[in-house]
Amino acid sequence: MRFERLIFLAALGLAALVLMSWPGRAQAQGVVQGGAQDAAAMPIFDAHMHYNQEPNPFFSLDKVIEVFDRNNVKGILATSRPNKGTHQLMQAQKDQKAPGLWVVPFIRPYRVRADIQTWFGDPLSIELIESEFKRGYYRGIGEFHLYGKSAWNPIVKKIVDFAVANDLYLHAHADEEALLILFEHNPKAKIIWAHTGFSTPPARVAELLDKYPMLWGELSYRGGITRGSALTPEWRDLFARYSDRFLLGSDTWINERWASYDDIMGEYRSWLKQLPREQAQRIAWGNAARLFGAAKVD
Repeated sequence: MRFERLIFLAALGLAALVLMSWPGRAQAQGVVQGGAQDAAAMPIFDAHMHYNQEPNPFFSLDKVIEVFDRNNVKGILATSRPNKGTHQLMQAQKDQKAPGLWVVPFIRPYRVRADIQTWFGDPLSIELIESEFKRGYYRGIGEFHLYGKSAWNPIVKKIVDFAVANDLYLHAHADEEALLILFEHNPKAKIIWAHTGFSTPPARVAELLDKYPMLWGELSYRGGITRGSALTPEWRDLFARYSDRFLLGSDTWINERWASYDDIMGEYRSWLKQLPREQAQRIAWGNAARLFGAAKVD
């Protein structure tokens, strides 16, 4: 009996050693440790950035570039009110005043803030979009605000069709009803959903991502992703299934968002490090690179 017990204990110890050296276990440990380390340093693409200038920008262009550099933000989806702010960012990129910063410009159909309430019924919105598009560098239209049945306006359909015809993305701050109408206008539309519905239940977000393969969720102001500092199980599962469908954003629509930019990016990194490395990299940078065609950034 004593001999058999010794054999049993030896076998148990051998099994433990095998489990400790199992590649899957080591890989899992590496994902957690590597994910935390990588998330603190990985580049971020800010997919919801406004450099508004109505009447004047909060930060000078040099200061804005400094903020991006400090947070390792290597790319921005730039929209501005008026579009002058985006022109300045594009010129800075051209003149190499922002080394390593990749600017993806979108046309915003607003001249002043009040246009938020009227743009979808104003023929001048189409004229503005068509005029700006002639600059030759735009990749999308938005961010624009649209709610409910206002999306049925014929001017909105013309803009959606214009976007599809010219291979442009739409950056829509929209409720679910308006979002669905945009796809009704043209099922070939490519839509970045600003704030991913703010509070739309994760299960419903998953249904929409399944139904519309040309829909992506942008996560600024998005509620429910974390509880305390920890990712919720619902969002962890959503990112596991759709890590190729989400983007990060700052939404610097008011001066306070610029003042808290470091905190905004820090909050993203705090939950990115809780994801497997590959998922975190897609959300932070890879999805934008795939959508808009950036070179690889280490």
